[in-house]
Amino acid sequence: MKVKAKLIDKENLNRTITRLAHEIIERNKGAEKIAIVGIQTRGEFLARRIHKKISELEGHDIPIGILNITLYRDDVRVKLKQPEVKATDILFDITDKHIILVDDVLYTGRTVRSAMDALTDLGRYASIQFVVLVDRGHRELPIKADFVGKNIPTSINEEVKVKLTEVDGEDAVYLVESEIK
Repeated sequence: MKVKAKLIDKENLNRTITRLAHEIIERNKGAEKIAIVGIQTRGEFLARRIHKKISELEGHDIPIGILNITLYRDDVRVKLKQPEVKATDILFDITDKHIILVDDVLYTGRTVRSAMDALTDLGRYASIQFVVLVDRGHRELPIKADFVGKNIPTSINEEVKVKLTEVDGEDAVYLVESEIK
């Protein structure tokens, strides 16, 4: 991985999480009717951090779940010979909840489309609000995030790599040269 730039460090990531939590609370006039759902893998850990911050700010716990979209992806046969399927962990009724769907990077829009399909199979939510740490552009579908940590315009030859302590041992966001040419 050839790093072109470090875009977000640990302190800025923490500030971004705090800002996103405040924006979510403000838009929803509190946290009474929301539930947080993170898309595996890094979206899961970002969701946990946002959940913790909102729970602290609002003074009560809110539902949180983890969504696996492997079997909903339109590229499952292209990318993986035998897909590794991890369990979806949503132990609450999503009916009439405002689902705060969390992922790390918004690129083509295909991942979030798959996540919306998966959520629809779980019940009748009131709405889905999409939170993304980084929006890098290059959409293939008419999808946009409701809450964005940082907009980072990229070229098609660049990638955004989100590193989180829980998975990668550090908190940072890097702009790197694409490994796929």
